[in-house]
Amino acid sequence: MKKLRKQLINWLFAISSKIYTRIYKNHEPWAITKNDLLSYSKESLGYSLGLFLKKNNFDLIPKVERHDCYHVLTGYSTKVEDEIALQYLSLGNGKRSPYLFGAVFLGTIILPDYLNYYIESYKIGKQANVFHSLDFKPLLKTNIEQFRKIIFSKKHIQTIKNTSYEQV
Repeated sequence: MKKLRKQLINWLFAISSKIYTRIYKNHEPWAITKNDLLSYSKESLGYSLGLFLKKNNFDLIPKVERHDCYHVLTGYSTKVEDEIALQYLSLGNGKRSPYLFGAVFLGTIILPDYLNYYIESYKIGKQANVFHSLDFKPLLKTNIEQFRKIIFSKKHIQTIKNTSYEQV
């Protein structure tokens, strides 16, 4: 039954993200490829983002590139429960959007099995320095470890290192 609920959420994400992007995202896409990112310094956010994309067989989605940066910065995977937890973390960090509220609400209703994880993620976001509003494109050359130290506490950085995409 949990598997079906996760499939439902994936289906809802797939449909809603396209609609949301079309309606609410009016800025220019980055026009950066996975290979461009993999040419950055190995210590950079950009290179780590390239590894994340490569590992998951993804390309950047135009106009929502920042979301993948959230994954890299926080260490959250693309599993359904991690996607919902990442929305909770973003909520704790101060992000507010119709999409976030919908994902948190539906994710909690459809997949309440991970509620404690979601709440912990919210707390991490609350304790972190604000990052949800940053323009990540100019930060792609930034050292990922230095960046994490600025955003998160030492305890949270250790958790991120244990789930990092840098060992692809």
